[in-house]
Amino acid sequence: MSSHKDLQKLTAAGLLISLGIIYGDIGTSPLYVFKAIVGDRSISETLILGGISLIAWTLTLQTTLKYVVITLRADNKGEGGIFSLFSLVRRRAKWLIVPAVLGGCALLADGIITPPITISSAIEGLQGKFPHIETVPIVIAIIIALFIIQQFGTSLVGKAFGPLMFIWFTMMGVLGITFILKDPSIFKALNPYYGIKLLMHPPAGVHPLIIIGAVFLCTTGAEALYSDLGHCGRKNIQISWIYVKTCLILNYLGQGVWLLQNTGKSMDLNLNNPFYAIMPQWFLIYGIGIATVAAIIASQALISGSFTLIAEAVRLNLWPKVRINYPSEQKGQLYVPSVNWLLCAGCVGVVLLFEESGNMEAAYGLSITVAMLMTTLLVANFLRRKKLPIYIVGIFLAVYVLIEGTFLAGNLVKFVHGGWFTLSVGLLLFTVMWTWHMARKIRNRYVKFIEIEDYYGILKELSEDETVPKYASQLVYLTSANFNSEVESKIIYSILQKQPKRADVYWLVHVDVVDEPYKREYEVDFLVPNKLIRIDFKLGFRVEQQINLLFRKVVEDLVKKGEVDITSTYKSLHKHKIVGDFRFVVIEKVLSRSHNLSFYEGFIMAYYKLLKKVSLSEERGFGLDLSFVTVEKVPLMLSAPDTVELTRII
Repeated sequence: MSSHKDLQKLTAAGLLISLGIIYGDIGTSPLYVFKAIVGDRSISETLILGGISLIAWTLTLQTTLKYVVITLRADNKGEGGIFSLFSLVRRRAKWLIVPAVLGGCALLADGIITPPITISSAIEGLQGKFPHIETVPIVIAIIIALFIIQQFGTSLVGKAFGPLMFIWFTMMGVLGITFILKDPSIFKALNPYYGIKLLMHPPAGVHPLIIIGAVFLCTTGAEALYSDLGHCGRKNIQISWIYVKTCLILNYLGQGVWLLQNTGKSMDLNLNNPFYAIMPQWFLIYGIGIATVAAIIASQALISGSFTLIAEAVRLNLWPKVRINYPSEQKGQLYVPSVNWLLCAGCVGVVLLFEESGNMEAAYGLSITVAMLMTTLLVANFLRRKKLPIYIVGIFLAVYVLIEGTFLAGNLVKFVHGGWFTLSVGLLLFTVMWTWHMARKIRNRYVKFIEIEDYYGILKELSEDETVPKYASQLVYLTSANFNSEVESKIIYSILQKQPKRADVYWLVHVDVVDEPYKREYEVDFLVPNKLIRIDFKLGFRVEQQINLLFRKVVEDLVKKGEVDITSTYKSLHKHKIVGDFRFVVIEKVLSRSHNLSFYEGFIMAYYKLLKKVSLSEERGFGLDLSFVTVEKVPLMLSAPDTVELTRII
């Protein structure tokens, strides 16, 4: 608990860490936002002043007000992110699983487009000095190297992120000021009048939604402010954002002055990226270097965020069990190999498909708008949970559904030009999450629970029946029964009928994933003293489920307190106080052929079966030592025998 309190403190180190971890995506947006707004159109005063106005007010209303002021208050014991938020509100309504899954998938899809567009935008600055340089091979090499180093952990590199991003934001602010001094009247662009004027009277042949879609790129990293709440703390994020936003606005204003100096020209044909154009020629190569480092840091933040999202989804039973490694001791530092290489392939594919950052801009933004809308729905439910008046929640919902709905419409205009890519990736990920979630519900529907008290006597007798060969000294079953009084009928069947299993002590282990992120608690219930013991683990959705280690720790504690004796009962071993053997039995429920599912549920289960083949097994997923595990497959009988028509021939 103290670590969470420490994170909430406002410190210089906390501010620096915030700069390094959180603002990579939103902080690199000046590389491509004005490129997207102007495009191949003729530069006009209306377009530039209106563009700056829309950028400034988007950063104010969307990033500052919604995320920094309101959403950061929806912390789950110090943690943020869409699944943390879902854990806070999921008991309010069952349908909230839909926005949570949609938002999570949209954020993962964003992880495939962000590294290519930020790194490409940075590297393309080299074309100002070397016009014929091929940027695609350089971008791909950087992306592959970035994904290769993930397996070694990024804690050492991470310590340098803060100072490097401080240099980046300071550089942007200073470059902006140098051009603002040439025309201080640019500050009038902060007036919302110019943004409204641009949308009401856009340049000839330009639809207002296209401009809105381009402007949205300035706030694409806003979700990261909330996702990384646990790493930095609310106060550090809120204070550091003041500096970040100031530097961003100054840079956009500086780019605006340069663009106004080139009114009437077409940027694509005659001019460079305005971000690099405001740099002195002698500084250009250094600026490109700093921009590349910032782009890599932005990509790293997205990759780490994707790992965290998947780990949370696995523990909330929204994603197939996958291997999760912990390459360093740093809290929250994890590595998911399967996701790492899928993201790597996706990022390389994006670079090969779109080649230039200008082409990627069309694909960027659509998925993140969906994520923001889903966050809005969940935050509204959080505000109701906090007993805020319904009219305040209604105003919040109306304002942000209108703003984000408009941005969504603006990004949908770009669908055929590349938006289809991230939307397709997001939908594919959604089918995986939804299938995994629904298949579990279908399977659980057919799991039969029985009163365990009815079997106390026979289990005690079996344990002491020396005519039955001993299966194990300590026999451990994983149970999904939420109540101590119940157990799956298949567990009793496994012990008594499917090769009767005699043991000195029978253990039932249940894992309950709770809403608090880092909770680690357990309860012990001696159902039959020294014969049948149940352990209930209450683990947070961010806690690694190493049941093997956790169970061993509990048993050691019970032995120390004299509550249980695990010494082998074999005479030769008991004499020397040798500890008895432990064996885990994992019951895997498989769908029998004699089922009567609807077409939809049948499709879900068929897809689930496919996903199961590429996911970790139950025993590996729970971190069990495979040399002490027996896996028993039992059918889910969905048709009772009396429903089968059969005639006997006499």
